[in-house]
Amino acid sequence: MELSARNQLRATVREVKLGTIMAEVVLDVGGQEVVAAITRRSAENLGLKAGDSVAAIIKATEVIIGK
Repeated sequence: MELSARNQLRATVREVKLGTIMAEVVLDVGGQEVVAAITRRSAENLGLKAGDSVAAIIKATEVIIGK
Protein backbone atom coordinates (compact mmCIF):
# COMPACT_ATOMS: atom_id res chain seq x y z
CA MET A 1 0.00 0.00 0.00
CA GLU A 2 1.37 3.39 -0.98
CA LEU A 3 0.70 6.33 1.35
CA SER A 4 1.37 10.05 1.09
CA ALA A 5 2.54 10.28 4.72
CA ARG A 6 6.31 10.71 4.82
CA ASN A 7 6.84 9.85 8.48
CA GLN A 8 6.74 6.06 8.22
CA LEU A 9 8.75 4.16 10.82
CA ARG A 10 9.38 0.42 10.72
CA ALA A 11 8.52 -1.01 14.13
CA THR A 12 7.96 -4.20 16.09
CA VAL A 13 4.92 -4.59 18.32
CA ARG A 14 6.01 -5.10 21.94
CA GLU A 15 2.58 -5.26 23.52
CA VAL A 16 -1.11 -4.76 22.78
CA LYS A 17 -3.37 -3.73 25.67
CA LEU A 18 -7.03 -4.10 24.72
CA GLY A 19 -9.58 -1.91 26.46
CA THR A 20 -13.33 -1.81 26.04
CA ILE A 21 -13.23 0.64 23.12
CA MET A 22 -9.57 1.55 22.59
CA ALA A 23 -6.30 -0.37 22.40
CA GLU A 24 -2.83 0.78 23.42
CA VAL A 25 -0.15 -0.55 21.09
CA VAL A 26 3.44 -0.35 22.34
CA LEU A 27 6.00 -0.34 19.53
CA ASP A 28 9.77 -0.70 19.39
CA VAL A 29 11.22 1.68 16.80
CA GLY A 30 14.96 1.08 16.69
CA GLY A 31 15.18 0.65 20.45
CA GLN A 32 12.86 3.58 21.21
CA GLU A 33 9.35 3.07 22.53
CA VAL A 34 6.42 4.61 20.67
CA VAL A 35 2.88 4.15 21.97
CA ALA A 36 -0.19 4.42 19.74
CA ALA A 37 -3.83 4.58 20.81
CA ILE A 38 -6.12 2.99 18.21
CA THR A 39 -9.61 1.55 18.34
CA ARG A 40 -9.97 -1.96 19.69
CA ARG A 41 -11.72 -2.95 16.46
CA SER A 42 -8.71 -1.78 14.40
CA ALA A 43 -6.31 -3.74 16.61
CA GLU A 44 -8.46 -6.84 16.25
CA ASN A 45 -8.95 -6.40 12.49
CA LEU A 46 -5.17 -6.08 12.03
CA GLY A 47 -4.63 -9.08 14.30
CA LEU A 48 -1.90 -7.18 16.16
CA LYS A 49 0.25 -9.19 18.56
CA ALA A 50 3.67 -8.96 20.16
CA GLY A 51 6.46 -9.60 17.66
CA ASP A 52 4.57 -8.36 14.60
CA SER A 53 6.46 -6.15 12.14
CA VAL A 54 4.42 -3.03 11.38
CA ALA A 55 4.75 0.49 10.05
CA ALA A 56 4.06 3.38 12.42
CA ILE A 57 2.69 6.10 10.17
CA ILE A 58 2.74 9.51 11.83
CA LYS A 59 0.60 12.28 10.42
CA ALA A 60 0.78 15.25 12.76
CA THR A 61 0.29 18.99 12.54
CA GLU A 62 2.76 19.63 15.34
CA VAL A 63 5.97 18.10 16.64
CA ILE A 64 7.32 19.26 20.01
CA ILE A 65 11.04 18.89 20.62
CA GLY A 66 12.61 19.13 24.06
CA LYS A 67 16.22 19.23 25.11
